[in-house]
Amino acid sequence: MDEFKLIEKIRGRFSAPAGVLGIGDDCAVLPQKSGRDSLVSTDMLMEGVHFLREDIRAFDLGWKSAAVNLSDIAAMGGVPVGSFLSFSLPGNLPEGWTDEFIEGYRSVSGRHRCPLLGGDSCSSPDRICVNVTVLGQCPSGTARKRSDARPGDLICVTGPLGDSAAGLRLILEAPGAARTGLESRLVGRHYRPQPKVNEGVLLAGQEGVHAMMDISDGVASDLRHILKASHVSAVVDVRSLPLSEDLLKICQERGWDPVELALEGGEDYELLFTLAPDSLDGTVAKMHQNGFHLYVTGTVTDEAGGQLEWKGGDRDFMGFRHFR
Repeated sequence: MDEFKLIEKIRGRFSAPAGVLGIGDDCAVLPQKSGRDSLVSTDMLMEGVHFLREDIRAFDLGWKSAAVNLSDIAAMGGVPVGSFLSFSLPGNLPEGWTDEFIEGYRSVSGRHRCPLLGGDSCSSPDRICVNVTVLGQCPSGTARKRSDARPGDLICVTGPLGDSAAGLRLILEAPGAARTGLESRLVGRHYRPQPKVNEGVLLAGQEGVHAMMDISDGVASDLRHILKASHVSAVVDVRSLPLSEDLLKICQERGWDPVELALEGGEDYELLFTLAPDSLDGTVAKMHQNGFHLYVTGTVTDEAGGQLEWKGGDRDFMGFRHFR
């Protein structure tokens, strides 16, 4: 079953209360009487699906488990306030594994002042499974949703794409192998994503920023979610994609396609958002003042079919899909 068909099937069985944003975005949004909205998101990492135990350090798994959830709060323009961690662990883990995992989790959570408030643990017959729920907040009505893109908007991202996908490809080719400095940097981008919380708060404060989400399944997949939710289409210029020197170098060495990795690989956890053209200069200036980046990669069009045109590309790109 396709992941998003499964989500739609579940969504059809449950109705959110009036004023509550439920299934279908990066976070649920619950209005509060204090003039703020609560944000709630949850995510799971399963051994053999999301990571290989023989390659990833416990510290890095702890980091990533927290970071991918913090990124969902960032995608809505919110601030994290606390998290809940549950995991199922097999009995054959080495001594100190759990301490190292918790230290990785604490390290990235501490950077964003997001304390661990509770959770659960149990034994597993063979595989590690980690589930995290994170809570956040934002001023009432300011959460940036996928459904707010408008015709004429610019399509923007906050940083380079494809590094994480290149790191994953290196991991899958040789799990646990010794790596060069270049290879280690790319693998590090995969194992230790940096949640764009501060960038998300800044962008949510800009009037011209409309739809927003984080890039977990690749631009080719995630942008389609925005287009479908907003009933629009888009043109993306693949020649304008921000690509790092490390990505270009490893692709040259290995004969990989950097555009394919940037659009289809996923797990960059940069922010993908749409921006009114007349707000571009002011938003760029604000981002640069705070040491952040903004890259324009395309334009939203008024066609209602959720179509994607790849300008400068030679094929259609689809992005990562679960349950295929």
